Amino acid sequence: MCALRVLTRSVCSRSYAKISKPYLTLNFITNQYQHQTRRNLILDSSASEFVKLHKLTGPDSGIVEVSLDRPEAKNAIGKDMLRGLRHAFELINENSYANVAMISSLVPGVFCAGADLKERRAMSPSEVRIFVNSLRSTLSFLEAVRVPTIAVLEGVALGGGLEMALACDIRICGENALMGLPETGLAIIPGAGGTQRLPRLVGKATAKDIIFTGRKIDGKEALSIGLVNYCVHTGEAYSKALAIARDINQKGPVAIRMAKRAINEGVETDLTSALDLEEDCYDQVLNTKDRLEGLAAFAEKRKPRYTEPGVTLLDEEVSLQFAGANLFLFEYSHIFPKLKNSKFSFMFPGNKLFCLGAWSKTCGDSA
Repeated sequence: MCALRVLTRSVCSRSYAKISKPYLTLNFITNQYQHQTRRNLILDSSASEFVKLHKLTGPDSGIVEVSLDRPEAKNAIGKDMLRGLRHAFELINENSYANVAMISSLVPGVFCAGADLKERRAMSPSEVRIFVNSLRSTLSFLEAVRVPTIAVLEGVALGGGLEMALACDIRICGENALMGLPETGLAIIPGAGGTQRLPRLVGKATAKDIIFTGRKIDGKEALSIGLVNYCVHTGEAYSKALAIARDINQKGPVAIRMAKRAINEGVETDLTSALDLEEDCYDQVLNTKDRLEGLAAFAEKRKPRYTEPGVTLLDEEVSLQFAGANLFLFEYSHIFPKLKNSKFSFMFPGNKLFCLGAWSKTCGDSA
């Protein structure tokens, strides 16, 4: 029987306490919210052994974190890790609880060393092509995730690791960071977006220098060429990223999503079309309750209390056994004030549709 492992850690201490149970009661999960802001693990399956997805709670509810954890291989991306990354990105994109996502490493001194070359050696050319295409597709999916994404770079970020950071909206590094695309030294090229995203960030000339030579650049140089948004003292990148995530998390969720869409899609087209896109995105926020709340908060000189789209009825996570697999993270949208003896369905990552009947749990009314 599969088990959902819950891993909680304090924002301040980054220490861990692991509990493993096949079933978790709502009381067990709810009790953990009495402590200072914590992360609750909501993704840790056999397909994602090296990737963990945490949901921050308390005042940081709305922030999620993808954590890379493959210390023996310096977080090198193999088939299993790639499946886990795709799974995590899909969960973030499909659920309403996320307003901003951070991608960081649990391995000291390394973000991601790139592709797993030991695994690569055993692949045929056709298998390599399939893997690289899958990695490219996954990072393109990451780039298109609806909410802002922040890469936290402490230590080494090479090859596919740097390409993952390039697919994020914001990059923050420590002074100890070493970044590069060394693929030409292996007689290949960056194949997961590096040849396209890097020149769009730093310009063609600088991108050619970095890719042709395969040289590594440190945090300060990365900042000077525009590769990262911030370079902070070694060990402080995570704190800086969390501060930015908290700032974003206080803004209107729909507005943030529409701003990201307007920027990402607009820069890929002509100005006239981009302005039409901006108009369309603006229209999406006009009829939201959050827009009215923002105006009211401004007039009353208080902080706004935004609810869309991240509001949920329950600040709880439930894991059920169904068809031999764990179904993670049941969060009921505010459009369902109550669920009792009713049927409901949802999209599970991997485009599998599940429908559960005779669900007898009564949910609380929406706040």
